[in-house]
Amino acid sequence: MPLPKISEARELSDEKLAEEVLSTKRQLFQLRLQKATRQLEKPHQFRHARHRLAQLLTVEGERKRAISQSSQQEK
Repeated sequence: MPLPKISEARELSDEKLAEEVLSTKRQLFQLRLQKATRQLEKPHQFRHARHRLAQLLTVEGERKRAISQSSQQEK
């Protein structure tokens, strides 16, 4: 399974982006729980989930900075 592309995250709406962030955080929690109980079968999923979360948070930060910069330019 290849790592997800950041272009996919940039295409999401703000609401969908927030949902994906929450979903990915839940997935990481579940993976940590499985690891602690020695039920984790696919350890590579950690890398994929952390990578996806980083992408989503990056896009979210880019959008917030763009909004704040546009509001500063209006002043």
